[in-house]
Amino acid sequence: MGVLVFLLIVVAVLAVLALAMAVKIVKQYENGVLFRFGRLVGTRSPGLRIIIPFVDNLHRVSLRIVTMPIQSQGIITRDNVSVDVSAVAYFRVVDAVKSVIAVENVHTAINQIAQTTLRKVVGQHTLDETLSETDRINLDIRQILDVTTAGWGVQVTLVELKDIQLPDTMKRAMARQSEAEREKRAKIINAEGESLAAAALGDPSDTMMTHPLALQLRNLQSLVDKNTTVVFPAPLMSTIGELGSFLARETAAATSPEPPAEPLTKTIPAPTSNSVPEPV
Repeated sequence: MGVLVFLLIVVAVLAVLALAMAVKIVKQYENGVLFRFGRLVGTRSPGLRIIIPFVDNLHRVSLRIVTMPIQSQGIITRDNVSVDVSAVAYFRVVDAVKSVIAVENVHTAINQIAQTTLRKVVGQHTLDETLSETDRINLDIRQILDVTTAGWGVQVTLVELKDIQLPDTMKRAMARQSEAEREKRAKIINAEGESLAAAALGDPSDTMMTHPLALQLRNLQSLVDKNTTVVFPAPLMSTIGELGSFLARETAAATSPEPPAEPLTKTIPAPTSNSVPEPV
């Protein structure tokens, strides 16, 4: 009787273990790939699934987008500049069967192919293109990865360059180049301003050439402004002096009386040695 009870307990325990091994849960973001005696049977959709213990093997594959950082790579650009470039890739499994059968570890495979593709694509561009055309480089990397990973049941949705590290000597050279470029723009803008100012002064200069006193009046008008230091050129000061002398002479002439008229006399020169008679 005791042996029978023991056997029943053992059978119950085995039944519970078998049921636990037979019941599988496939989550909403997963897809199950079922193998029976090593042969592919098919896929299982999300939900509660029953398999045959020790006969079936269910692989659950996540269909969510995976963020995979691509570690920094030492790359020599086309113009022989050494840079360190890191990136990030986003991919998702679109065919669960291929992702299990075609490649042993899909994450490791994509990581390795992404590193080699990053080194290959960046090496085909110059440093200036790498810094300014990141969108085109990202698109090229993604297209190459899509072609390679299509047979693995994986779709690469996005690739972005995350960081570009330059040597210190190159940073200093680029800083000098940027400074020289800004100085060039400043000189060009200054020259354009001088040209516009000269063109704007053309009309007033023509007016002053037609009316010479306009320049003098303009200079005198500047004296109206208070708290302003005015520097007059030498010709203007001499003109003001001449104008003051002229006004003084005119004022003196207007205020002084007219001298009486002198009588008309005939002057005869004095006698000389030749006994010329004196004037009468």
